[in-house]
Amino acid sequence: MSPAAAVSGLVFIVSVSVVQSQVGWRVTYTSTEICAVEGSTVEIDCTYTYPHRMNGCHTTVEKAFWFRTQYWEALDLRADSKYAGRVNYHCGDKACTLRITDLRESDSAEYKFRFITNCPDGKYTGSPGVTLSVTGVKVDISRWSEMKCVSSCIPPNSHYTWYKNGKETNDNHYSDYTTKDSVSCAINGYHSPLVCVRGDPCNKVTYTKRSICAFKGSSVDITCMYKGYSIQSKFWFRSNPYSQWDLKTNQYGGHVEVFEPESWTYQRRSTLRIRDLTERDSAEYKFMFTTTNFKWGSSLPGTTLTVTDVQVQVIWSPTGPKLICHSSCLPPGHSSFVWYKNNNMINGETSSSYSKQVDRTDTYSCAFMDHHSAAVYAPMVTLVRTSPSGDIMNGSSVTLTCRSDANPAAKHTWYKGNQTLLCKETQLVFSSIQASDTGNYRCTAENELDGPETPSVSVSPFADIVEGNSVTLTCSGDANPPANYTWYKNEQPLPLGSSRDYHFTSISSEDRGNYSCESQNKYRRSTSTYVFLDVQYVPRLPSVSVSPSAEIVEGQSLTLTCSSNANPAANYTWYKEDEDSPKASGQKFTITETRAEHSGSYYCEAQNSRGRQNSSLHLITVKGVWKSTATGITSVFLLAAIVLTVLLLIRRKQCFKQQHQSGERDTNRAELNISAVHHAQSAAPEKQPTEQQDELLYSTICLYQADPVYSNIPKRAPPCRQTEEEDDVTEYSAVKFDRPSAASRTRCDENEDSCAVYSTVNKK
Repeated sequence: MSPAAAVSGLVFIVSVSVVQSQVGWRVTYTSTEICAVEGSTVEIDCTYTYPHRMNGCHTTVEKAFWFRTQYWEALDLRADSKYAGRVNYHCGDKACTLRITDLRESDSAEYKFRFITNCPDGKYTGSPGVTLSVTGVKVDISRWSEMKCVSSCIPPNSHYTWYKNGKETNDNHYSDYTTKDSVSCAINGYHSPLVCVRGDPCNKVTYTKRSICAFKGSSVDITCMYKGYSIQSKFWFRSNPYSQWDLKTNQYGGHVEVFEPESWTYQRRSTLRIRDLTERDSAEYKFMFTTTNFKWGSSLPGTTLTVTDVQVQVIWSPTGPKLICHSSCLPPGHSSFVWYKNNNMINGETSSSYSKQVDRTDTYSCAFMDHHSAAVYAPMVTLVRTSPSGDIMNGSSVTLTCRSDANPAAKHTWYKGNQTLLCKETQLVFSSIQASDTGNYRCTAENELDGPETPSVSVSPFADIVEGNSVTLTCSGDANPPANYTWYKNEQPLPLGSSRDYHFTSISSEDRGNYSCESQNKYRRSTSTYVFLDVQYVPRLPSVSVSPSAEIVEGQSLTLTCSSNANPAANYTWYKEDEDSPKASGQKFTITETRAEHSGSYYCEAQNSRGRQNSSLHLITVKGVWKSTATGITSVFLLAAIVLTVLLLIRRKQCFKQQHQSGERDTNRAELNISAVHHAQSAAPEKQPTEQQDELLYSTICLYQADPVYSNIPKRAPPCRQTEEEDDVTEYSAVKFDRPSAASRTRCDENEDSCAVYSTVNKK
């Protein structure tokens, strides 16, 4: 048995699945031909697909139905009186199943599926459809041989059952039956008519109808024809596996009557009449008779009675809700109906389908042969009840219940605040309420008369959304009177978002997010599902980093990392300057063992379908140590300092040479306060004896600026000026120069490059 053609009864699928499609549109049937037994139930299903967008319209399915091809128009089977009470749809996410019960030979036909969307010309029919053949079961008797149970729809591994005079038996041998015996068979529970084995007459009970449908409050007659010899008793009973009670003596007393006209023939008639029917009278009824040595069996099915009422069925269509006066008890063919609006009869409305526009503020009902339906109407009152009432304590259990008056029954949706969807249930339950649950809660009530549960958001143009393009969002949904609209991004209301369309003149990456719309008029407020707006853009300028960021000793591992914000996500490629082939691909580029030849400029390229960007990085080697560009800058400053020091030394040497040539000190030079030097000696007297002054030595220091300077004088450096006898007694000292005041700063002569400063140094 096919998983997509499930059955309740005898159904034989004789072909494989078939797919009917055009570009973007498709209907897939599991089988093209199905054979089923009369009285059984069959399920025919299909799956379907359609384009997400069509000519700038965001596609949503508004109606889906099955029909048979013998009619000039595609009439929904639910509105066909021939299938009244026997047809059901089970439709879900792009799949729909047709279920037909109590099959009849007249149901043999080709069945097709059609769906209609909200877009212009947006409809599709799967063709060819599925051919259903309905046939019966019968007993084939060949005299003096074994009897056979046959049907044109017998799948493998079928179960056969035989009945002799209404009782189940395993005997199907012709020789075991007498002239008074009748026989029947069943295949998988579906029965053949009774047959007299050796010709009429024989013991037999035949029901005029195997099933009867009646309206609530009406009367019904259930009739059978029976044959028997020397009948002693007879009665009607309600099928029960445990007992067989005569209905005239049971709780049905006064509620039922049995009529049996006089007959002088072997065949007789009996009629059971049940008055003032209720739904509890729905059951299977059977007839029993006994003779002096025989009792008719009760294993065979009798007549099944279904008691129902006239109902108004609401079916949604692209033009709004459609009303159909429906009952499983409607006779086949065209019938005359009466329609009521707000309990007032509408003249000229006699069809089973209400032809005028439906207003959700009105009530509608219909009648057939004085049997009236209940009125249908949209939700009128919505009430919220809190349980328990009173103050709400933290951690307690709280239930919010939404009540509404509606027919068909309403579906409820709970929201917190303006937008957040909580659940689609009648009750909202907090098992342990917390302070964070504080807020405004509301529920909405909707039924089929309100139209689709939610509006839909469509995006135009229907293509990839690229940064800088013009994009329009449209909130689609029928509303009468016209609705006002509110737009939301990530559950937050958007400014200037009050029209049906929300327009981006030049969309940017910041506009990426979930968008929904809310439509509201004086009758209802409904919120669409979210549409994710995915804005694509070229990679931003990549960011390049080095790890580790400290100095890398030659031979260690080095990792370069590239990152860029992009949509779609970027692919990364690493290149080295003056080399054609890439060094690596991926966000990271690792040099496992750095060497001198790895020096140079590297750049990483971030690329997606929208464009590319790149950033560079320069690596250099200094004495076996790797540094990035930032480290190289530090090296430049260090090198400049070394050069400056060398220049200072050369300058100093020139100073010494010039003083030696002059042969005397320049007395025009400014004096420098050298008290700091004395502070560095241990309690030296401020004045020295005359004999000690001959022991004083002088040290020349060249100054190139008046700011504080620290000068290291090498121990063996030659003086700017000294005599031969002082050669072996001269010492040099490190002297710190404090910043002098403006009056005491040393200045050099205009004709000289340096100036001499004298420092007293104690002789050892």
